[in-house]
This record gives sequence, C-alpha cells and structure tokens, in this order.
Amino acid sequence: MGAVTHMKVVFLAPNYPAEMQQYTRGLAQVGATVYGVGDTPVSQLAPSVKHYLTDYLHVPRILDEADVVARVHQWMRGREVDRVLANWEVMVMTAARLRERFGVPGMSVDTVHGFRDKQIMKERVQAAGVRTPRSVRVHTVADAIEAAEKFGYPLVLKPIDGAGSADTYRLDGPEQLPGVLKAMRHVSEAICEEFIEGEEFTFDTVSIGGVPAYMNVAQYLPPPIIARNQEHLSPIIITVRDLKQRKLAAGIKLGKQVLKALNMGDGFTHMEWFRTKSGEAVFGEIGCRPGGACLVDQMNYTGDIDLFKEWARVACWGKFEAPTERKYNAAIIFKRAKGQGRITRVEGLREFMHTYGEHVVEQRLLPIGSQRRNWKHTLISDGHILLRHPDWSVTKELADIVASDITMYAGG
Repeated sequence: MGAVTHMKVVFLAPNYPAEMQQYTRGLAQVGATVYGVGDTPVSQLAPSVKHYLTDYLHVPRILDEADVVARVHQWMRGREVDRVLANWEVMVMTAARLRERFGVPGMSVDTVHGFRDKQIMKERVQAAGVRTPRSVRVHTVADAIEAAEKFGYPLVLKPIDGAGSADTYRLDGPEQLPGVLKAMRHVSEAICEEFIEGEEFTFDTVSIGGVPAYMNVAQYLPPPIIARNQEHLSPIIITVRDLKQRKLAAGIKLGKQVLKALNMGDGFTHMEWFRTKSGEAVFGEIGCRPGGACLVDQMNYTGDIDLFKEWARVACWGKFEAPTERKYNAAIIFKRAKGQGRITRVEGLREFMHTYGEHVVEQRLLPIGSQRRNWKHTLISDGHILLRHPDWSVTKELADIVASDITMYAGG
C-alpha cells in the first residue's frame, strides 16, 4: 500500500449532518481523492466541502439505498474506487452495499447488519459471553404486551435500527404501554428490553482491524433516557481523562469483547454501556460510526488532537498517528430555553464567563432572536457550552454550574 500515493474514496453524505464536513476535510488532508455523494444540491454545499471534493454526485433521495447504489455505480464507471465510507448511522449499510458492488475492502453487509439491527447485535454479543439486557424483537402491539409480561417493569422500548435516544421510552408500569405504543406507531420494528439501573457511559474507539488504536469513555449526566424526557434538564456529557481507574475497567474490557464479537474492521465505533451499583458492566448498544452531538469535538479537546483526520488516516492507510495521551476531562452542556418561539434573553452567561471563562473552549448558545430548536428531535437543543479541566471533580462542578445557573428564555 505504501506505493499508492492517492486513495480514491467515495464518501456518502459529505455535507450533512454538519460534522461530516470535517471528515471530508480529514480525507482530503491525508491524501485521498474524495468523491462525495449526497442529496444537498451542489449550489448549497458548504464552501469548505466543495474545496475538498474532487467530484460530487447529487442524488434525489440519499436514504433510498437501492437508488443510491445504482446511481453511484453508474457514476463511477470507468474510475477506480479504493474505499467506500460513511460516518452517518443511516448511511453505513449503503456504504457496505457499495463496497460489495465495487469489490473494495471494508466491512461486509453482514458485519454492518450486526451493528445496525439491535436484536442481531445483542444476539451476537451474547453468544460471545457479554452481559446484555434481556430483549426481544417486536412488530405488533400484541408482541409488545407479551414482552412486557415476560420481562416485567421497568422496561425500555426503542426502534430496532434507531440512532441516539430518539423514540426511546422507559415504561414503569402497564398503564404507560398504550400511550407509548401510540407514540411509536410510525416505528415498524422495535426492540423491547429490560431496563438496566446504573450509570451510563460511552466506549468510543478508532479501530484498526477491530483493535482500538484510540479509546474514549464519556459519562452521561443524567442517563439519556431521563434527559430525553425531561425538558427542564440541561444534559451533560463528560469525557473521562483517566481511563485507567478501576471503575471503568469492566466497561472497557466489555467494549473490546463487543468489537471482537461483531467482527469490527477499521474506523469509528460508538458504544453505550451501564455500570450497575454492584460494579457490573452491562452492554447497551453500539454503532460502527462516530458518536454525534459534538462527541468527537469533545474527544479532540480531551487530547488536543484531530480525530476527523486520524479516522481518515485509519480508513485509508490503516495508520493512527496522533498521540493518545489524555490531558483533560471535557464537558459539554446542552441548554434548553424556557418558553417557546424565539430566544429573547440569556441569564447567567456573562457572570459564568467572567469567573470561569478560561476553561471554556466553545460557547455556542443560539443568539438572541433565533428560533428555538425542537429539543425532542435534537440533543444539541438550543446550543451548548463546552469546557475542560484536568481534574474530574472540577470539570463536573463547572458543568453543574452551567446547567443550573445559565438560563435561556424564549417567547413570542
């Protein structure tokens, strides 16, 4: 491979979601010729994306897998393809189908299926001896009622191929089931599983041949299923500087077992796991793509590195060259305005920045006059503050102050 000077890469969805623009940059900067495929019209591509793309195919529906595969295959006829890549959850299967069509290296359709279908995922990791919540696939209301009777309460209902915590519900008793099933009518296939009580963490990697070249653990405060259902909360995610502490050992070991059980290849993974009161690590779920909601930015701030570029180096050349020393705990705090409509004012921000501003690396709250985002649809809500500190307790204390003392208001 050393003789190859250019890697010809088809990259799906290079412009949207917005963080994909950074991966496009990363690919170009490690020497790849990047062919982008997306449903954003050429005229609406971000200037930086245009700069890093060699060519671009505009498709009418990026989520129409068969159509995209056919169009890309026709478009690349007569041109070499070395890699087909995607870092957006809904595109990883399309990338696998294209790899199969072009006969290029990378994870197979079957392997990616294990990362996309949550029930198959659980069955494969269970077979490797990994502790997972008891679960069952459900298609109908009758299936859900039967599963609830089997597992008892509390339990969790979520889409079989969902991303993040969208359409994910905790049910504490049978009286909640009709309402949740009504809210999930648009979901064709779901998974019903036992609820695991405990702290919730991530295990993130950039892997080469399924072996982590880079590892990260972050903690959700509170767990996402709570943050997703209580609007007044400011969700916090903190990357952990010290990965060698005993508290995390079982989760990291579990994460490596999961990568092996699912036959992970090269690239990003984003896993969620629980730590129970007894210290047991329990598998949640995993995707063969990076975490969203600025998690990769957090990881970059944790070690002063550029994982957008290092992922590209791994995907193209099988090498990871950034230092893996962790310098900080990095906390992101997502804010949700009180009221509806447009942002009218922000209280407490000036005071916080005056006192603790040296620790803040990003302040991206929506400006006054901006329309509120739908907090049910996006974790980033009405903006965020990202801060870091070498000491965990200080980081958490500062994050808690942002959560409690900074308030955004909307109205009109």
